[in-house]
Amino acid sequence: MAIISPSILSADFVNLERDMGVLKSAGAPWAHVDVMDGMFVPNITIGIPVVAALRRVTDLTLDVHLMIDRPIRYIEAFQKAGADYLTVHLESDTPENIHKSLKMIRDLGMKAGLSIKPGTPAQACEEYLSECDMILVMTVEPGFGGQKFMADMMPKLQWLRRQLDQVNPKCLLEVDGGVDLTTAPICKNAGAQVLVSGSAFFKASDKADFVKQVQA
Repeated sequence: MAIISPSILSADFVNLERDMGVLKSAGAPWAHVDVMDGMFVPNITIGIPVVAALRRVTDLTLDVHLMIDRPIRYIEAFQKAGADYLTVHLESDTPENIHKSLKMIRDLGMKAGLSIKPGTPAQACEEYLSECDMILVMTVEPGFGGQKFMADMMPKLQWLRRQLDQVNPKCLLEVDGGVDLTTAPICKNAGAQVLVSGSAFFKASDKADFVKQVQA
C-alpha cells in the first residue's frame, strides 16, 4: 500500500492546526512540510518555528522537505523542531556536504531523504543510495504548488526503484508534484511508495475517499 503525504503548502496558514486535524481525520499518516528559503528556489515558505508548532499539535509523521541552500546548517534545528523525515536536495550543496548531511540526519535519529529536481538525472543519486531512507523525485519544478505533473519523470522512478532494490530495498521512493487521482496510479506503477499531494488533496470534496484511492 502507498503512503499519502499531503502537502501543507496548500493548507490555510491561518488555520494550520485545524488543517492538520483535517489530514488526521481523512486518514493521512504523513504531512509533507515544504521549507523554502528564497535562494535555492524562488519562493519563501515556512521554517523551523512552524515545524515545531506543527509537532505540538499532531502525531502524524512530519515529512520535512528542505528546499534550501546548504541545509547542513539547519539539520540539528529541524531535528529539535520534531521532523521525522528530513529531505535535502542533491543540488543544494557539494557532494561532500550531502554525504555529511545524510549521515547527520540519521545520527540524530531522523530518517534521511534525498531529493532531485526534474533536470537532475536519476544516476546522480547513485553514490548516495545506501545512505538514504527515502529518495524524492520532483515531478514539478520546486518552488510553488499547483503545477502540472511531469509524466516524463517516470523513467527516473523506474531506474531508482531498480537500483534501490539491489542496494537498499528498504529505502522508500517518494514523488512530489501534481499528484492527484489520475497521476497517482502512474506514479505507483513506476515504483513510487510515498505520494505528496497538495492542492488536489485540499480541494477534494471527500478527503477520506481521496486518501483511500491514493493509498490503494
